[in-house]
Amino acid sequence: MAGVHRPSMPDDDPLALDRETMRRMGYLVVDRLVERIATLRDERVLTTASRADLAARIDEPPPGEPRAFEELIDRLERDVLPFVGHFDHPRWFGYVPGSGTWPSALGDLIASAANIDAGAWREASGPSQLELTVLEWFRGWFGYPEGAGGVLTSGGSAANLSAIACAREILAGPMTERLVLYVSDQSHSSIARAARQLGFRQDQVRVIAADEADRLRPADLATAMDTDLGNGRQPLLVAAVAGSTNTAAIDPLVEIAEVAHARGAWLHVDAAYGGFAVLAERGARALAGIAQADSITVDPHKWLQMPFEAGCLMVREGRHLERAFAIVPDYLRDRAGAADTVNFADRGLQLTRASRAIKIWLGLETFGVDAYRAVVDRSLDLAELAERLIRADPRLELATPASLGIVTFRRRFADDPGAEDDAARVDRLNAQLVAELAAGGEALLTSTVLHGRYAIRMCVLNHGSGADDVRFALEHVASMPIQDATGHVVEGEATAARAMGMDPRWLRGNDLDAAHLRDLPLFAATPLEDAERFLASGREQRFRAGDLMVEQWVFSRDFHLILDGRVSIQSGQRELVTLGAGEVFGEIAALDWGRDFTYGRTATVIATEPGRLIAFPQAALGELMRAVPGVEQRIRTLAAHRLANR
Repeated sequence: MAGVHRPSMPDDDPLALDRETMRRMGYLVVDRLVERIATLRDERVLTTASRADLAARIDEPPPGEPRAFEELIDRLERDVLPFVGHFDHPRWFGYVPGSGTWPSALGDLIASAANIDAGAWREASGPSQLELTVLEWFRGWFGYPEGAGGVLTSGGSAANLSAIACAREILAGPMTERLVLYVSDQSHSSIARAARQLGFRQDQVRVIAADEADRLRPADLATAMDTDLGNGRQPLLVAAVAGSTNTAAIDPLVEIAEVAHARGAWLHVDAAYGGFAVLAERGARALAGIAQADSITVDPHKWLQMPFEAGCLMVREGRHLERAFAIVPDYLRDRAGAADTVNFADRGLQLTRASRAIKIWLGLETFGVDAYRAVVDRSLDLAELAERLIRADPRLELATPASLGIVTFRRRFADDPGAEDDAARVDRLNAQLVAELAAGGEALLTSTVLHGRYAIRMCVLNHGSGADDVRFALEHVASMPIQDATGHVVEGEATAARAMGMDPRWLRGNDLDAAHLRDLPLFAATPLEDAERFLASGREQRFRAGDLMVEQWVFSRDFHLILDGRVSIQSGQRELVTLGAGEVFGEIAALDWGRDFTYGRTATVIATEPGRLIAFPQAALGELMRAVPGVEQRIRTLAAHRLANR
């Protein structure tokens, strides 16, 4: 039998290298990388340079002639690689850390050097079967039934977009204005981005305020969906959260599944952060009910310790993926395989796609699942240690308890009797502290805003982090000297945030001008020019007793300032508060959640006495908030206070 014809390499191939040269290059790179990983603890956690500084180092015309490979690697080490955030540093506690392993990194090298296109079975049957094997492991971990399927993606953002696109295709087909998505205000920003890219308008995304534990209330979800059904809309998808980015909160998945499925909606669970906690017993208990989801997003490049990029979408009915995404033009008909094969390009957004399965499989096979389970358990332990240390330290104040590796807190500072708003001052000092900690390069913590207050966020995820690293970061936060605006060092304990008070005596007479507006505490210190511009955008409205002024869950974004008369704010059959002259409502719906999507009306407003108000468009309030930080802080504090007391 004749052998396979092996073509010789052309003598004039300008990009060919001989075996010895390739080996020498490979050894050089591997040795440098091993040294980089071995000395990571000696490096700054974060080093950033200005664009001008880096342009001076790097910018140049493209070379016409070859350059020595060793010199190029030296240059990368000198001018490029030092200026990064070391997401795998043991003291990187910001955002969501990413700490890969060496076997998985080599898996990426293998996939790149072999130049695999894992889009079609015919050209990548081995890597495709490896991906099916990895996905089958995931299916078992999440308790999905036989017939579930999935696809590896670049990350959670691509997986979330794919899930919404799949749900729309299965339940509705082409885009229509009747379709509605339901999300918590703790949902990841990628949900907003996906909705925007898929053509959902502002009034087609219901942003529902989470409860005091940052969890979506099933009752609120049910009411919002029923309101839409009554108005002829079609509830399409509920995006629940299993490990929110802010606090690692987990929505009540069992109850939410009942609400969504009873109304014919798709339940998607964004578990990009928290999903792989199912490997540990505590995590599995916390994620109970996740198997009831129609789709799940998870990120192996988070808790599964894979190098960037590695995301995944799992779908309970795997056949839905091909139905949603498969398109076979004439020029790809040769790639169609047998009925039992899988073309992963037919399951998602990418046609040409790298093999991400190799690194996942290689890492899990090298260390074994028990090792990854131990990493999850240790992360949970370290976050609980951080909570105990914060509670025991009078210099620190706990904001939210440890949940799936995340704990939030702030530093206490002494009261300043002369400060207009001590809570805002404490928030500002904490923000200053986080910035200075990052600039120091010894540890990294990042921040978020919880219920209107600034909070420092510690996320423990790296397999290399230990108890000493957690203690080091917290002690730095507690002891770092911080200067106030006068240059004096401030320290001590802070009081709790003062409630947002309204003083109706600001109104003088029947006319409102900029000076009177600035008498209202909400708009105090607003420059006269900004106040005048804001007032010019408003329109006066009169109301009678009994008028329905705002209906709960209906989409509208005006912000209202009462001139005279009274209104009742109600949720369901319960009155929350009554408001009169000088007070405001509509601040929650005016806030931007992401990509112009915002909360629906969180309460009903009914006039109890005749009166007048001024309605301001959301854009005008947003412009004022951007121009005057003090107004933004007060608006968000008021919104958080009212959400907490719904």
